[in-house]
Amino acid sequence: MLDVSDEVRAEIGDEEAERLLTGDDAPRSYDCTSCRTPGDPETDRTSTVLFVGEETAVLAFAHAGCIPSQVVNVSEEQLQGAVRSITGDSPAGGGAPQNVPGGQAVLGITSGLILIGGELHPALVVEPTAPIARPGTTAPGDDFLPLLIEQGFIPVTDTAELPSPLSGWSVLLAAGQLHAVLQPGAEGGGQIAWWQAHQALSVTDGWRAAVNKTQRVLIYAAPVGSIGQQPREDLLRDALDKAAAGGKLVAASMPLAGTAGV
Repeated sequence: MLDVSDEVRAEIGDEEAERLLTGDDAPRSYDCTSCRTPGDPETDRTSTVLFVGEETAVLAFAHAGCIPSQVVNVSEEQLQGAVRSITGDSPAGGGAPQNVPGGQAVLGITSGLILIGGELHPALVVEPTAPIARPGTTAPGDDFLPLLIEQGFIPVTDTAELPSPLSGWSVLLAAGQLHAVLQPGAEGGGQIAWWQAHQALSVTDGWRAAVNKTQRVLIYAAPVGSIGQQPREDLLRDALDKAAAGGKLVAASMPLAGTAGV
């Protein structure tokens, strides 16, 4: 049930590839490097994903339905964030290592539909895998929410209210898949990626239908450990409500960039 692509085989060598395929070096279980839910290579079709930095390479595993076996080139600094996520040294996040305000971290992205005012709205919930420090500080603490508030995100006290629009930000969808969350560039430059998928993330037909209708996406963000991976949208909403009640949730509404597809 394990797939080793030709490009991964070329990087790790035939001997290691065969040891993986025969089960000698394959994991008994893993957290998918894309969706962060558990997988079992004996029962789930599994992809080998090789993260390659300037000096380090890390082999990870993913559900074949999430991403195909491939080599992903990242910076050495980003790779260290991926290592922490893959090895479980920090809470599971999902997605690839990305820039966040104030440093490097792995941002977990969960898509879901949020019912507000009797209408379903497409939403993305963002939660980093580790505390985010303000640039230049060494003291322990998590400045993820204050940094986002400085960017224009608004604290959420009631999830029944629509988040305010955030100027200059947008969500990039192409061919019905999620590619990036874009933010304004420095000094009036073009948009840059705040979060970017190494492999485009699939969303449900219902999510695509909702975003085609509203042409905007609601972005909710919470500090590490506030939301977690919720298997159902009602549980996700409950987790958002709890985070809002605890003062640990910010949000913004962003227009769609690109096309949602069909």
